[in-house]
Amino acid sequence: MNRHRTALSVLLSAGALVAGVLTAATPSIAADAPTSFRPQHTQGFWTAERMRAATPLDVTAVPGAARTAVATSATPTAVAPTTAAPAASPTAFPQAGGAWTGGGAVVKTSGRVFFTMGSRTASCSGNSITSANGSTVMTAGHCVKYQGAWHTNWVFVPAYNNGSAPYGQWSATKTFATDQWAASEDMNMDVGLAVVAPLNGQTLSQAVGAQGVLFNGGYNKKMYSFGFPAAAPYDGTKLVYCSGNSGKDFLLTKDHSLGCNMTGGSSGGPWFQDFNEATGLGTQVSVNSFGYTFLPNRMYGPYLGNEAKAAYDKAQTS
Repeated sequence: MNRHRTALSVLLSAGALVAGVLTAATPSIAADAPTSFRPQHTQGFWTAERMRAATPLDVTAVPGAARTAVATSATPTAVAPTTAAPAASPTAFPQAGGAWTGGGAVVKTSGRVFFTMGSRTASCSGNSITSANGSTVMTAGHCVKYQGAWHTNWVFVPAYNNGSAPYGQWSATKTFATDQWAASEDMNMDVGLAVVAPLNGQTLSQAVGAQGVLFNGGYNKKMYSFGFPAAAPYDGTKLVYCSGNSGKDFLLTKDHSLGCNMTGGSSGGPWFQDFNEATGLGTQVSVNSFGYTFLPNRMYGPYLGNEAKAAYDKAQTS
């Protein structure tokens, strides 16, 4: 096993996060690995029962996991949200993890991601972001590709509600990852995107709206994180959020850090700065990525720098 894969461990549990860590197998990844993939999808595959039974995907890092330095001095690049939203009731800040009851745009733009990973069905979270094609979802890199293989049967279900898809299932026509994640699954670059096909004559952003996104936005911000954790004590049925003042990982990565008790299945859910509780709109600056086994109740999310911007540009123009 190379140093990276010895360090990166995965917890796959349908009911609860286990105490031990299953070390992931060494991937076979070429240095010039493709950074996008056209996932096959069988229509009708994702029944309510399959969605409820999908295994929550959760990644846990231990020393040695990250290798690529992240440049943080580049000029910020911001993309405004696509639509406004009706007013909603404010909720608690800070919050270590609880059901989102505020309503607003985030209820529709965020959702669950479902895919097949080898012989298993699995789940993550994702968010609709403003893009040139109006059809782009941002998620974690390991939610589109893991252990050297791209996931198939990939769908995004905005506003997922306990097996129902009120705005439909949006099938990916192409999935993307940062060059660094595609090549070596570098934890600093755990960013993935998907372009989804139109549904009922509408693009994703026309149907559910889209949040703004910011690249090279800096650290130490007031943050809100959202996702659909599906491992205990959560069950994947509700949109959950964490909020607080973020910091920076002082151990292995250059990731953002936030007090948060979300579990497996929340991976890929959006982190916002400048989040407005009344409208449910914010500026996405990261995604739920990983946690350390020895630091419970803390979530880490990649810094969206030039590498993530390059992947976003490929996706939004696809």
